[in-house]
Amino acid sequence: MFIPKYFKVTDMDEVKEFIQANSFGTLVTTKQGKPIATHIPLEYRKKGDEYYITGHMAYGNPQWRTFEACETALVIYQGPDAYITSSWYGHENVPTWNYQAVHVYGKPVILEQEELEHDLVMLLEKYEKHRKNPILWDKLSPGLLERELKGIVGFKIKVQEIQAAYKLSQNRNEEDYRNIIEQLQKEENLNSHQLAKAMKITKNKGN
Repeated sequence: MFIPKYFKVTDMDEVKEFIQANSFGTLVTTKQGKPIATHIPLEYRKKGDEYYITGHMAYGNPQWRTFEACETALVIYQGPDAYITSSWYGHENVPTWNYQAVHVYGKPVILEQEELEHDLVMLLEKYEKHRKNPILWDKLSPGLLERELKGIVGFKIKVQEIQAAYKLSQNRNEEDYRNIIEQLQKEENLNSHQLAKAMKITKNKGN
């Protein structure tokens, strides 16, 4: 990913927080030179001194069959994005687009059955435990679990490289920066509001 120096994020703790908060990612591999992608919920986990991305996809999805031959997969995580009109600047310039994105690279491998079940238990805990009537692993019937497990393939990706870009107008002067946030908050779409919040947080951290 091309990242100009203004927008490069090097704080890995911050990047990990971003991944956890934007865990619905895009997994990209290649088949005979053609990129293929799946959009799925993913988990970022630490095991020993290593970090892994874990997830699962439908057995009928042909992408998992590319894992053995694939030396490096790409996982893309995205945050809010929004159009930035140059009318919000105090000087003449061209419009642009602000966004947050993280790319993670690593070798994908298929999970063993026990690993897959453990990953699914953790996934349900994360998204169900806080609900009024949580659907947790031990509440599901063995018959249902057996049937559903036959229909999915689990995988893990050992993290080898992370690239992170927060293009949030860091190259603008203080007055323009504040005005961009103010104008984004007046926009009607939720993405613009979320981006304004991200810009505030980034500014407060001094990035």
